[in-house]
Amino acid sequence: MDFVTMVLLGLGMAMDAFAVSVSNGLTHRGRPLPCALACGAAFGLAQAAMPLLGFFAGYTFSGYIHRFDHWVALALLALLGGRMVWEARREEIEPLSRPRRLTGRLLLGQAVATSIDALALGVSLSCIGANIWQAAAVIGCCTFLCCFVGVYLGHRFGCLLGRWAQVVGGWLLVGIGVKIVLEHTLGR
Repeated sequence: MDFVTMVLLGLGMAMDAFAVSVSNGLTHRGRPLPCALACGAAFGLAQAAMPLLGFFAGYTFSGYIHRFDHWVALALLALLGGRMVWEARREEIEPLSRPRRLTGRLLLGQAVATSIDALALGVSLSCIGANIWQAAAVIGCCTFLCCFVGVYLGHRFGCLLGRWAQVVGGWLLVGIGVKIVLEHTLGR
């Protein structure tokens, strides 16, 4: 997997966390810098750790599915991306009527909830033999940056961005899955 694809994958995986960061920025009162750093660090670490867990879990059975691993990767990425698009269509990020305090427990819950999909991504990456350490680092860095910016955007622009970020992220994941299948079937 080339670096540009990894960055696009990282951006796609970061969109759920970005949407939550926009919401956090929208509801957080006070200076946005501490909130942006906390969100970026928590979401970035969770998004980097989960693919590692999924990769090593998937690595144990990837030898059995080698002949059709690219289809497994496409199916998982399409399911993840499709779910993100579906959820974005169903949900609106609504401002809360009163400011919310961003506690460590709340942030941890958000980070784990938004990174569960990255666990399945790790399984996909094990199927195609990707460099998991590089992928996890890129995903974590992309997530940190997206969430850092998301808090500031939420602080300024509110709920206009969160929903569209999920739609774009979902379609990015589906596109990457299609790219993997095309590369495998066309021999590139």
